[in-house]
Amino acid sequence: MKRAGVFIIMWVLVTATAAQQPGQQSQPSGQANAQPGAAPQGKRPPQAKTQQEFDAYKAAVANQTDAAAMEKAADDFAAKFPNSELRPLLYTTAMRLYQNANNPDKMLETAQKLLKVDPDNPEALVNSAEVIVEHTHDTDLDKEQHWDEAAKNAQHALETVETDLPAGMQPNQIDLYKGLVRSNAYSILGSVSDSREKYADAEGYYRKSIDALPSQPDAVVILRLALALDKQAKYPEALKEANRAVDLLPDTTTTGKQARQERDRLVQLTGGGSPPGASAPAAGSAQPPH
Repeated sequence: MKRAGVFIIMWVLVTATAAQQPGQQSQPSGQANAQPGAAPQGKRPPQAKTQQEFDAYKAAVANQTDAAAMEKAADDFAAKFPNSELRPLLYTTAMRLYQNANNPDKMLETAQKLLKVDPDNPEALVNSAEVIVEHTHDTDLDKEQHWDEAAKNAQHALETVETDLPAGMQPNQIDLYKGLVRSNAYSILGSVSDSREKYADAEGYYRKSIDALPSQPDAVVILRLALALDKQAKYPEALKEANRAVDLLPDTTTTGKQARQERDRLVQLTGGGSPPGASAPAAGSAQPPH
């Protein structure tokens, strides 16, 4: 999961203030210090209808150190309070715990549960889309349906990130959250285009992904951009991006080694000669990293 830690850190910062007790004044996310007349951003914090519901929520969220326990607590809470506005908070916590534990299958499962109660949740949309893309292969008979679903979710996330910010998020966190969702969504759309051999489209999406969060460039996306440019025979541009990826990726990682192989191949294709210690380039460009 790329840059999952950013979502996790932000969740720790907002969880404690996300839910509201019955009768508490509600205010849209990020509006605590808004100027008079400013347009509201995001949803109002979800609110319990009764004290019993709020107490049950507090008991459920106490499981937030264990992913499986959190998921079960969310399921039990949702069964007891099927119309509660607090259900998305619990499923979001479970989803992020699985994400932090690097368990993509369970993260996808909880993301889908979250989307059933909050179909516009931008984070669940990009998380589910990313897992679908990463687990779909060219040999799968239903690959087109999976790619369609991933692209649909990513595109929807680009729309809902403008209106469905997490409750309790502070104004200084909003731009980071939006940038991260957009960057991931465009990366997913690029991966789908790559899989369909639409390399010009992939290039455009990868550039948008990088531009969406320039303060935290994703080295894997930069490498994928280099490969998409390579596939279009744009070798000087591809070499520029491959060099960026090499600078960001350690040579001890799989993607770091792939970035160096791609750079070495492009150096020879552009007539620059092999850099010191470079390995011989493989025939043809490498496949996009997963």
